[in-house]
Amino acid sequence: VDFRKSFRSLAAIVEQELGHNPFEGALYAFTNRRRDKIKLLYWEDNGFVLYYKSLAEEKFHWPGGEEELVSLTGQQINWLLDGYDLGAMKGHRK
Repeated sequence: VDFRKSFRSLAAIVEQELGHNPFEGALYAFTNRRRDKIKLLYWEDNGFVLYYKSLAEEKFHWPGGEEELVSLTGQQINWLLDGYDLGAMKGHRK
């Protein structure tokens, strides 16, 4: 997405383009074209939380696939923010 967008614009994308209710507590991740910045949008009780991370030299390994919306676990979100390639990662068997 265009990284000049505020939390209001990102919430509108969630609602209008993805067809989801941004107030239901899901975490939405957005990246820029170069994949060196990430914004996470989350509704918490009475307001939006916006997390922003910009990498100095590396790029985020964005989950592959043709779909706009990909569901990730909390562990996978942490791996993504830490710079791991989610396609190559597997957790331990339960």
